[in-house]
This record gives sequence, C-alpha cells and structure tokens, in this order.
Amino acid sequence: MFERWREEINNIKAHDPAARSAPEIMLLYPGFKAVRMHRRANWYYRHGCRFLARWVSQRAARKTGIEIHPAAQIGRRVFIDHGSGVVIGETAVVGDDVTIYQGVTLGGTGKHEGKRHPTIGNGVMIGAGAKVLGPFTVGDGARIAAGAVVLSEIPADATAVGVPARVVRLGDARVCEELDQVHIPDPVAQKICMLEAKVHRLEKLMGEQNKDHDA
Repeated sequence: MFERWREEINNIKAHDPAARSAPEIMLLYPGFKAVRMHRRANWYYRHGCRFLARWVSQRAARKTGIEIHPAAQIGRRVFIDHGSGVVIGETAVVGDDVTIYQGVTLGGTGKHEGKRHPTIGNGVMIGAGAKVLGPFTVGDGARIAAGAVVLSEIPADATAVGVPARVVRLGDARVCEELDQVHIPDPVAQKICMLEAKVHRLEKLMGEQNKDHDA
C-alpha cells in the first residue's frame, strides 16, 4: 500500500509543478485522497460489502467533490488534477498513467445492463470539462481536449476535440482541419448578421420596385 502511495505521490510531483511536498499531496490534494478512498471502496465492493463500499465512495465525494463508483476499475498512477466535478461510472475502466482534469465525466448513455461506461487506455489525458459517454475504448496515449464530448471510440495516440468530438490528429499527423477551441464563433452574432443581410436585400428590392412604380 505504502509503495503505491509513494508511486502516486511521485507521479503527481512529476505532473504538477505546484506540488511541493509529499505531506502537501497526501493531506491537501483531493485527487490523491479520492483515488486512495476509492481503492478501499473497491476492495469492499469486490468482497461483497456493497453498502460499506458505497458509503466510503459517497464520503469521498462529499470530501473531495470527486465521485467514483466503487465498482469502477482505476489503474496505477492515475492523477485527478483539481478534481471538482469529476464523475466516474460503475463499469468504467481507467488504465495506468491517466491524467484527468476537473469536470470530467466518464459516464453511460442510458440504463442498459452490463458494460455502460468507457474504457480509458494507458497514458490518456482528458481535459477539463470533457464528457466521455458510452461503452467504448479510448486508446493508449490519446488526448481528449477540454470541453469535448466523446461518443465513439478514439484510437491510440489520437487527439480528439469538439462537440461531438472528432479526431484531428493521429500521432504527429493531422487527419483533418483542426478545430479552433478559443476563437469560437458567436451563434447569436452570426444570426443577427444574417438578419441584417436579409433586411438589406429586402430594402434594396423594395427600392427597385418603387423606382419601377414611379417610372
């Protein structure tokens, strides 16, 4: 147990320049605390103590803002950074060396029985606010952009962005035009612009008709 704690603390130090010491991580990092409590809840769940497992997981959610179902499978060196609003569902599987930022949901798309939640490969990065919904696999080394909504399988070493998410890079190769995640057009402004253009065309048409009538 202590060896795994040391491994996870060193991983957090490697990924977060704000992490200054092991005691700080152990006592003040909600992601570390949530994963640690999940491992206890998962042990209870696998040994038939379902109520106790759920109690531990809900206590962790209240203390950290991170809700992980006790049946979810979490790999080694998983780093949940900041963590507020993270939800990981019952049949989700998270591989090793995964980084998850705040607001991420690994959820299902309905009330179906069996596998309902995604499988996240090793070394995956999931950006803040991303939603990965459904029983498919996100391949090893994939990167999910902040705010993306992933509804289908993502291959290994791919970068997926957008709503719904699409793959824009596969390894170092661009596979389609990359979406701009910052300079997003304002749909209200676009609609107003379209209406102004339509009014201008109607005014021009009315002016031409008035000229014909006067003639």
